Amino acid sequence: MQTALLIILVVAILIFGFWLIQYSQFRNEEKKRQFELKRESQKAISPIRLRAYERLALLLERTTPEHLIMELRAKEPEAMSSWTIGQMQQYLLQAIRAEFDHNQSQQIYVSDEVWSHLIHARDEMAAFVVGIASKMPKDATTMDYAKTLLTAYAENGTTPNEVAMEELKNEAKSLM
Repeated sequence: MQTALLIILVVAILIFGFWLIQYSQFRNEEKKRQFELKRESQKAISPIRLRAYERLALLLERTTPEHLIMELRAKEPEAMSSWTIGQMQQYLLQAIRAEFDHNQSQQIYVSDEVWSHLIHARDEMAAFVVGIASKMPKDATTMDYAKTLLTAYAENGTTPNEVAMEELKNEAKSLM
């Protein structure tokens, strides 16, 4: 009887040991498969993410006063001479909003922190455009407004667009 219990105990220990080894191998194989799947996924997603960073960098560049005013001159050459400051302000705000709306889907490729910097840059640029317009004298022209915008932006120090661009670059570099 004692010998039979001893044999059963030894067999149980052997079966448990065999199971433990198999389970460990299974887990290692599963980890390898997960790693390979993640690596393949990264290969596919990385180029898409890099294009998203490029698009968002372009977005930040396109929402600076310099670019907005150059774009206005290209699209509406008569704007500087025939528009009111209010009309120009509305055009600039719509252009900022349109740029962000067009790139809204890119937020899935960047961190929440970077996206919040981009939103902050958008909001600050809109506030800047409105703030400068509200300080313009009643007899000022759109050319005066454009010059004031460009000058004030250049003298503004580090802008939210520059901060967002730096965050964007840092995150993009972390992919490489």
